[in-house]
Amino acid sequence: MFPLNEEKYAIIDIGSNTIRLVIYLKEKSGRFQEIENVKAVARLKNHLEENHYLNQEGMGILANIVRSFKEVTDTYELNGIICVATATIRQAENKAEIIQKIAQESGYDTRILSEEEEAYYGYLAVVNSTTVSEGITIDIGGGSTELTYFKDRQLVYFKSMPFGALTLKQMFVEHDVPTEREMEQIKTYLQQQFTSIPWLYNKQVHLIGIGGSARNMIQIDQALKKYPLAGVHQYRIQENNMGYVKNHLRKFPFKELQKVEGLSKDRADIILPAIEVFHTLYEHTGATSFMLSRKGLRDGIFYEQIMHDFGITKFPNVREESFNELIVDFNINYKQVHQVITIATKIFDALRNSGLGYVGKIDYELLKRGAYVFNLGKYIDSESSSQHTFYLLANRTIDGLMHTERLKIALVASFKSKHKFKQYLKPFKEWFVKEEKKKLQTIGALLKLAYCFDSTKRNIVKDMDMLVDEEVITIHVYCDRDWMPEAYQVEKQKKHLEKALHRNINVCFCYQQ
Repeated sequence: MFPLNEEKYAIIDIGSNTIRLVIYLKEKSGRFQEIENVKAVARLKNHLEENHYLNQEGMGILANIVRSFKEVTDTYELNGIICVATATIRQAENKAEIIQKIAQESGYDTRILSEEEEAYYGYLAVVNSTTVSEGITIDIGGGSTELTYFKDRQLVYFKSMPFGALTLKQMFVEHDVPTEREMEQIKTYLQQQFTSIPWLYNKQVHLIGIGGSARNMIQIDQALKKYPLAGVHQYRIQENNMGYVKNHLRKFPFKELQKVEGLSKDRADIILPAIEVFHTLYEHTGATSFMLSRKGLRDGIFYEQIMHDFGITKFPNVREESFNELIVDFNINYKQVHQVITIATKIFDALRNSGLGYVGKIDYELLKRGAYVFNLGKYIDSESSSQHTFYLLANRTIDGLMHTERLKIALVASFKSKHKFKQYLKPFKEWFVKEEKKKLQTIGALLKLAYCFDSTKRNIVKDMDMLVDEEVITIHVYCDRDWMPEAYQVEKQKKHLEKALHRNINVCFCYQQ
């Protein structure tokens, strides 16, 4: 393993289907950003003989790949490299020879993960990158499938199943695309396998998919829907969507299947067996939804390393951690954010108590999160900060936020005017009812006004009170210093909240008594 005070490090993940090299840069916020991601299709499972020895052809493929990866890792100044291997190497009788071969060709010291470790790291990645407190994770590899059940973010059960996408293809599929009869055979086999695990049945919780097959299924669903947001992490679908994707793919001959948008060409022959695993498990568990976690085994290993020195295994609050990363990455002024939240909350409470703007107690977190990242696009360019703010927040994965939540924050944090708001909202207009749209406009305009009260970042506003009547909202603002710059910005920008509320707003500044 390696200390985490250096900037770059790498992990090599030797799976049964693919072998992947990922190089990470540790950013100033502590977040790990991928700067290199290289995948090689090895299909090592196909080279594991009946006597459980990896044959010479498989050894040769593995050796060529790790030599190629070494050329890449040698170009970086890396603090350390982790190399892990999963099911096929774990099952191989000649695993000692394989480990020696990897070391000889690349210098990598390979750690073979146990079934429990492989399942645990997937679970750890999920609970540290989502807010799901109870769920079942499934990670389909080429030669095995790892399942876990966690509750209150604690791992309760795990199971490594003796099949993967490649195994199912070898067992049941004669050609590249399974026939209807072969799919039925796969389903029957899976039902028998899942029935043998007592803690799986009818759990009625989120089913969380990890790994390439789950990601491909989600990408296909997004392509079919022409999904307007970027990113797949925490994207959710229901059973009918899963069935639709499966039936859609079964229409294509293999040559055409390889060209389907969202599907990796090298997974075209195993995607249908993999989706059948997800679909059958969804039915067996009575899942409430299927959600993708883009974070998986490799991320779980890093989470363990990150938190080791702190004596914990999980972030106390995934969302808080994500927003702290944003504050650091975009040089957000935390002192000003705190002041703006205080001001915005006072205005928000007055509106809520008066029944204005469709805002309710449940919207307080949206107000707070929006205040944290309001207008962060100025980090890139102040002239077009609104556009940058919306694009960054709408299209950046924010751990702990579902896609709709992320979009809401993007809409309120990028608020510049009603016109711009409608422009950003247009591709998503079917996502929200009329009242929800008005609420988002109100909160965006409110945040814009709240920042005006601290436009010089001097924290001069010490208190305020509001009087709301049928025609006018009067705000009394108490300051400890001259307020001329703030008063100018408030008068200039209050019109946006006036339009959202259909009320005039009078603001009276005075010295604090």
